[in-house]
Amino acid sequence: AVVSTQSTGIDERLKERLVHEFTHIRNQCVQPLAQFLDYMTYGYMIDNIILLITGTLRNRPIAELLPRCHPLGTFDELATISIAQSPAELFNAVMVDTPLAPFFSECVQDENDLDEMNIEILRNKLYKAYLEDFYGFCKKLGGTTADVMCPILAFEADRRAITITINSFRTDLLKDDIENLYPTCGKLYPEGLKFLKNAEDREEVRRICERFGSYKDLYNGVGDGPNDKTLEDKSSRRR
Repeated sequence: AVVSTQSTGIDERLKERLVHEFTHIRNQCVQPLAQFLDYMTYGYMIDNIILLITGTLRNRPIAELLPRCHPLGTFDELATISIAQSPAELFNAVMVDTPLAPFFSECVQDENDLDEMNIEILRNKLYKAYLEDFYGFCKKLGGTTADVMCPILAFEADRRAITITINSFRTDLLKDDIENLYPTCGKLYPEGLKFLKNAEDREEVRRICERFGSYKDLYNGVGDGPNDKTLEDKSSRRR
């Protein structure tokens, strides 16, 4: 228990130092680096917002949820939206008062229909809009930025598409609805995504991955057994 507590403390200190150094660099730089660094924080912002919406759906007070937010995903308006008392109020506040507002505008969603399934769909729609926008930004910059970042973002887009497909097996989502959640800036676009949306089980997803050389070994050792790795485990080694 002592070791666990110490490890947690070290992790928090390292995270604080990372955020401090990142914020210092962000405050000193000019465009286009400033925008690039902002993009790097948007994924954390999405996860933080989804955490808050899910928490309010479960009647958890915002004040209890805020400390669980990742510090790289905080923003000035977070204190303002923390007064929201319901998922619908929080959703509407985020659409107007946060850096994620442009991505929310692409995610048509009834704020009065925010159950856990629709919140997860919202997360995937936000990540789709974010990844496609970040990819386009890096591609437009060109040079080393595009050479390094576009393959990284393409892999993340494909990883999310594969994960969305696997998670959809336990839902009643229509095939076209699933396809609409896929980011379109990866190597699987467009042919691989067409195959993925029609996959019926994990084995079929495995075969689809094997058709694309870059992901042939991604599924090796992945499963639900106690000694198996998750897709997230294998993906993190590739990033």
